[in-house]
Amino acid sequence: MKSETLDLLIIGAGPAGLSAADVAAREALDYLVIEKGTIANTIRQYPVGRTLFSTPNELEMQEGTLRPVREKPTREELLSHYIHFVLDRNLRISSGEEVIDIQHSEPEIFLVQTKGTDTLGQQITETYRTRRILFAIGAMDHPRRLNIPGEDLLKVHHRFVEPYPYIRKEALVVGGGNSAAEAALFLSEEGARTTMAIWREDWENRDPKAGAMKHWVRTPLEREIAEGRLRVILYKQIDEITAREVTLTTETGEKRTILNDVVFVLVGSDADLTLLKELGVKTTAGKYAEVPVYDPETFETNVAGIYVAGHFTNARHIKAAIDVPRKIVPLIAQSLVAPVGR
Repeated sequence: MKSETLDLLIIGAGPAGLSAADVAAREALDYLVIEKGTIANTIRQYPVGRTLFSTPNELEMQEGTLRPVREKPTREELLSHYIHFVLDRNLRISSGEEVIDIQHSEPEIFLVQTKGTDTLGQQITETYRTRRILFAIGAMDHPRRLNIPGEDLLKVHHRFVEPYPYIRKEALVVGGGNSAAEAALFLSEEGARTTMAIWREDWENRDPKAGAMKHWVRTPLEREIAEGRLRVILYKQIDEITAREVTLTTETGEKRTILNDVVFVLVGSDADLTLLKELGVKTTAGKYAEVPVYDPETFETNVAGIYVAGHFTNARHIKAAIDVPRKIVPLIAQSLVAPVGR
């Protein structure tokens, strides 16, 4: 066990966690960020070469510091921006280390147990003492599933990385959001024989506030359709996936079986709330999935000393994920001066 007692332990090194670490350093808090993956791990999971939907001012950690070559940054430009934010400020981040258990051992002290692997691949564990914990985790831990026969086949993926392994193969993309639309577009443009299965309400949605696909994705997507390289099936449900085929039901109730080599199920993902629940944090049903209950002013949960921020709260956009911790951490600093109470 580490002998020191941290003021703040931050779980997650995405934009929210990095912003929190920066403010914690400026508030002179003894802090540490624990990240089970890499810095900005959610961004790293985006498709290779992807251009972000947002403009630099909606993504950058500090005004005027993200300078992409074009109007909007690529995945690689944004990753570099976040990594250099860490390096330039020498933020305390331990990556490749996963929090596996948290115990509320005594008043205002939490024991946080982690695991990782060393350079020889051997598992190592560590225990930290901390007065406050900020969960700044993303919402990518649990991809949503169709829960149908065949979904566990090796050809089924819940994340799209790049189109190049699938040239001249029969590819099916299931989903109605921007991630699914981009995957279908990239696959079609790069020579995969692509089918996109989408619900009519998603296909006809033109309201950006209701999650409609961005026009700069839809326009080239419709061009691929018009030129016969991409087909769209308005479906009711996917019924079964086999080694060589996929069976689905169209919106009109027709059963269709299509030849298939690879399936991308891109219907969203959810945060892992296991640790929060084990601590006794209350949850409620959100718009898309279960979310923790927290004070909208302080972002503290019903468990004193446990705070939440980031994508799995209502701050679902990066700008909000960056801005919210800049409000939370000074409140945490104040709470360390006065006893926490309810």
